Amino acid sequence: MWDIISSIVPLSLAYTAPLLIIALGGLYSERSGIVNIGLEGLMGVGAFAAAMFTITFQGSLGGATIWIALLVSLIVGMLLSLFHAFASVSMNANQVISGTAINMFSTAITIYMARWLTGSSNVQIKRFFIKTDVPILSDIPIIGDLFFTKVYTTTYVVLAIVIFSWFLLNKTRFGLRLRACGENPHSADSMGVNVSRMRYIGVLISGALAGLGGGIVIMTYAKEFSQLTYNGLGFLALAALIFGKWKPFGILGSSVFFGIAMTVANMSVIIPSLQNIPNIFLNTFPYVVTLLALVLFSNSSIGPKAAGEPYDVSKR
Repeated sequence: MWDIISSIVPLSLAYTAPLLIIALGGLYSERSGIVNIGLEGLMGVGAFAAAMFTITFQGSLGGATIWIALLVSLIVGMLLSLFHAFASVSMNANQVISGTAINMFSTAITIYMARWLTGSSNVQIKRFFIKTDVPILSDIPIIGDLFFTKVYTTTYVVLAIVIFSWFLLNKTRFGLRLRACGENPHSADSMGVNVSRMRYIGVLISGALAGLGGGIVIMTYAKEFSQLTYNGLGFLALAALIFGKWKPFGILGSSVFFGIAMTVANMSVIIPSLQNIPNIFLNTFPYVVTLLALVLFSNSSIGPKAAGEPYDVSKR
């Protein structure tokens, strides 16, 4: 039993990290008042950009390739989110339709570009992050084996971003202004806050973090870009955002919960008690758990009041 637990926990951390950072991206957008259901598409372009950069420069940049690839995925995700920001903020377009368009465009363009550039829709990389043990901490009994042995460096980078995001949103003037734009933009405007600019910033940060999440997926456990990259992780991140009540540490808890559900489904082949269960039930397990969690806890999850509502300065 201990062997199974010690195998599941580190792998669940690997699944949790990209889910967490993508959900955190959604938090910035919705806290500013813009609903971003395009997280799936933003994640996809980030994953594609990371994969293409890696196969192009993995022979010349050496070990720095993987870190630069993550930076590229962040930038590409941010650039694509600019279209969502323009449509939602400048044009007052329907935010759900804009996000859906981002998802559809991302899937089509990345698969097409992969086939055009490489001749295949599967882009495999040879340089990626390797699981390592954290010095000193990995020697701690029990805890060291579970949380600091055979983990990706990106997991702790993501955790650092979560802590920083909590501080930024709750303890700084910027965070107060961003949250005010999502709760009562007219009051924020009357106090001299540029609502449109703050919402642009929120959406751009959302795209950057979602793109980074896609890069982490490719550079850790996936190790290739394909159509399977679009496996609903972005929508699962939206569920984690709602389940986490639009709070950084709440999202951390919900992402860990969903990450464990994904791990159990993927490791069922090594768990004797699950081997006789049909694959269809195990493959859908994370999403069934997500639906149940939303049904049970959605009533207590109240998001930003102005999220999804275009800001009309004339109604101030």
